[in-house]
Amino acid sequence: MKTKHALLSLALAAFVALGAYVYWGEATQPAPQTSFLLLDGSSTSTQALQGKVTLVNFWATSCTTCVAEMPDIAATYNKYKDQGYDTLAVAMQYDPPQYVLNFAQSRQLPFKVALDNTGAVAKAWGDIQITPTTYLVNKRGHIVKTYVGAPNFEELHRLIEQLLAEA
Repeated sequence: MKTKHALLSLALAAFVALGAYVYWGEATQPAPQTSFLLLDGSSTSTQALQGKVTLVNFWATSCTTCVAEMPDIAATYNKYKDQGYDTLAVAMQYDPPQYVLNFAQSRQLPFKVALDNTGAVAKAWGDIQITPTTYLVNKRGHIVKTYVGAPNFEELHRLIEQLLAEA
């Protein structure tokens, strides 16, 4: 009986350790090396995101969930931007650039907005087909969380705070 409990405890400990390793360890996936064309005509890259905790949000103006979550994404950006947090919203290839520009201006989005005119960025980040798809990238440039659909913003804020506290 003792052996059975010991084996069960050992298996549980291994499972917890594996989960922690997958979540925080080397099993995190590096963010794809891509360039982003911003609405103002400038560009940035995945490499420029390093050193900050960054939310990379793939969205479209025609996506009702995307439109509904934007105020929360903006509020999250405003809450953490002075602590080493950034946001990059990437509009999908099928979204007309003028619609994206009008949306960003009319809602005064406070973060960078990129156009994925060719679809290459969405393809590089996992051939994204569903919007919103959002990635949380740590300071080392690794994806630590992926959301398909709107994130739970309370959970997201806790994770951002944990990642900001990391060295």
